[in-house]
Amino acid sequence: MARCIITGKTTRSGNNVSHANNKTKRQFKANLQKVRIVVDGKPVRAYVSTRALKAGKVQKAARGSHAAWLSQQPAEPPQEG
Repeated sequence: MARCIITGKTTRSGNNVSHANNKTKRQFKANLQKVRIVVDGKPVRAYVSTRALKAGKVQKAARGSHAAWLSQQPAEPPQEG
């Protein structure tokens, strides 16, 4: 079963309820995406909830020429002023 490694979100169970108040089992699935993220300085492919992605709780791993460009940049951006 997929689970968000940041928030712990996973599938929940519940009921569909009809107009006649009949109840049948159903599943509420978390909106999980398989993305490459940085964990301990290394890129890892993992399931992450979209809420964690939107909130910026995860740093996505850079790919291709962008990764090479990032590795050449200084650690701190220059201060304006």
